[in-house]
Amino acid sequence: MIDSHAHLNDPRFKDDLHLVIERANQAGIDRIINVGWDVRSSALAVKIANEYSGCFAVVGIHPHDATTASTESLDAILKLAQDPKAVAIGESGLDYYYDNSPRDVQRDSFEKHFEVARLARLPLVIHSRDAAMDTLNIVKKNSDVQCVLHCYSGSYETAKEYLKMGHYLSFAGPVTFKNASKLRDVVSKIPLSQLMIETDCPYLTPAPYRGKRNEPAYLIHVAEMIAEIKGISLEKVREITKTNTEKFFSL
Repeated sequence: MIDSHAHLNDPRFKDDLHLVIERANQAGIDRIINVGWDVRSSALAVKIANEYSGCFAVVGIHPHDATTASTESLDAILKLAQDPKAVAIGESGLDYYYDNSPRDVQRDSFEKHFEVARLARLPLVIHSRDAAMDTLNIVKKNSDVQCVLHCYSGSYETAKEYLKMGHYLSFAGPVTFKNASKLRDVVSKIPLSQLMIETDCPYLTPAPYRGKRNEPAYLIHVAEMIAEIKGISLEKVREITKTNTEKFFSL
């Protein structure tokens, strides 16, 4: 399996990263897409990708840090994207839940990340929380860039719009939560051909490990829930999500 979205560059992994990756390998996770949220973490993602053969990097500026998306920092992101182990731009997008950056600044940063993705000739990893319509409208304006909506939490109606444009949706630990009936309903309706799985570790730890630090080895619990929802074998989920992730990130 491939963990399509992790943050092994998070400080919570600094003391045992090699063990985390070892456990992931033992759990059948042979590749991990490690995602940055600012210039420093993106540089670290690239460093980790070059130290561990099964790791790859995504470089970009999170909407929480959109106020730092200056010309200089985006130039730095573009330079990092030239590394052979860099496979996408991101995560960028909109977060109206926390509003850590002003909304107009978030939108401007998001638009600029599409331009960086074009220049780098790479797909874009999108974060969207409580900003469904603005996110969708910006993606529609930039439909030439291939996207994945990471840790998708929106409606089926919105999902259909992304699917029609040929984009992907990725699901994480929340799909295993007891109160996630609406999210599971979305999963039941979308095609496997545009679905990925992720941990978003160290966040969003799936059941039965909620409350603990998340890590790629726990991806199996997301895969098992997808298999249960779809009424298919775990092996089929492994195979299809791996193929989708390889295609999206050109692995």
